[in-house]
Amino acid sequence: MAMLLQQTCATLGRAVIPLIAPAIVADLAINPALVGVFLSVSSAAGFLSTLICGGFILRYGALRMTQVGMLSLGGGLALSATGWVGSFLPGGFASGLGQAVSTPSSSHLLGRFSPPHLAPLIFSLKQTGVPAGLMLAGVLAPALVEAYGWRAAILVCAAICAGTALALQPLRARFDTDRNPAQPLTPAAIRGNIVSVLREPALRLLCFSMFSFVGLQSLFTGFFVLYLVRGLDNDLARAGLVFSIAVAVAVPARIGWGWVGSRLIRPDRLLALLGVAMAGAAALTASLQGDWPMWLLVLSAALFSATAVSWHGVLLAEVARLSPPGRIGATTGVVLSFGDAGSLVMPLLFSAALAFGDSYRIGFLIGGLPTLVVGLYGLRASTRGG
Repeated sequence: MAMLLQQTCATLGRAVIPLIAPAIVADLAINPALVGVFLSVSSAAGFLSTLICGGFILRYGALRMTQVGMLSLGGGLALSATGWVGSFLPGGFASGLGQAVSTPSSSHLLGRFSPPHLAPLIFSLKQTGVPAGLMLAGVLAPALVEAYGWRAAILVCAAICAGTALALQPLRARFDTDRNPAQPLTPAAIRGNIVSVLREPALRLLCFSMFSFVGLQSLFTGFFVLYLVRGLDNDLARAGLVFSIAVAVAVPARIGWGWVGSRLIRPDRLLALLGVAMAGAAALTASLQGDWPMWLLVLSAALFSATAVSWHGVLLAEVARLSPPGRIGATTGVVLSFGDAGSLVMPLLFSAALAFGDSYRIGFLIGGLPTLVVGLYGLRASTRGG
């Protein structure tokens, strides 16, 4: 339950600025393409954080690093709320550093306590905190913007992040018993961890899957509301409602995929199928029209959410299964760093599509292409592997 709470609040903190971007863009009179720059700065920080956090988790404990991450996330949000355009860059960097620690830390803890045969389901249950956080952000943030302004909305989310860090403190003595104060934090140790992951073919494929899946997900969470408002002429409240309904679908979808991966289909094959499916969902989203009725917008968004926002538990359980004993957090960090690379690259490509072609549609099509390639390759690999 503690890991579900921190995952929900971490996701809320990361999602709030992209979700209220239309209000920020209008108030500060800036180019909407700068939203992609903010997301990429945050993702660059997340890439750095996940790449090096494994050693910190082993040295200081997974729960302590979760607390540090939540405080960094809250501080970054508070800095962004000052209203100066330049503050969004350091604010996004601090937020990205903090939010990225959440999943490696929780995976380290769940990997220690989860029965192996139920790992896909248990990891998926924990990962429902992501759609729960997105859903909460989709409802709470626009309402706060409407009532108090976008700065207040960001500050409320910053306070929630800081409060979560404090609420976890009583649990540290119980969950950080495996920390090793002698764990080295040298560049050589970090490099060795990366090499050990990439030399294993199954983990290497998971790295590339993480890159493409997170890259496409970042387009959904970062640009979908902006697409509905500025591309299809919906108001912010309507767009936020569509987004929240769609993300709600990801809660049962994550649990469902976890059950399927535990009982019916091999996790590696399931991930490949999801890669192909989310590419189709991206293509459908690119075909949306402004005069479509509400239910069609919701349906399209729900399909996107059920695929591109619902795979995490299955993939993370596979990472835990393939990790060396006692190194789940470190291995997860390396794999997640590829996800942060995806969420760095894809928003920049999407922003380029907006800046040079004024096209949200091309941006979503570009985002779906890598998941299609990884999905087809994964299907071929899983067939060869039996």
